[in-house]
Amino acid sequence: MANPITIDPEIQFGTPVFSGTRVPIESLFMHLEVGISLDDFLKDFPSVAREQAIKVLEMASKALNSEKLLPLIYEIAD
Repeated sequence: MANPITIDPEIQFGTPVFSGTRVPIESLFMHLEVGISLDDFLKDFPSVAREQAIKVLEMASKALNSEKLLPLIYEIAD
């Protein structure tokens, strides 16, 4: 799968969005944070493919477990 995230200053002022859409990546995490399921998120944003959402979640998991990012995570967790 190609990169599921696009960052383009011409789309949503450079906010990271799901590729091929104008849906901010942040919206997925906001939905999950308040207890809205992935299925319901996908119903709310039909332009986002399930595979894209899963890939973004996998990327976030890898980033959060990366030794390169751990110092930053600990810094912003305070």
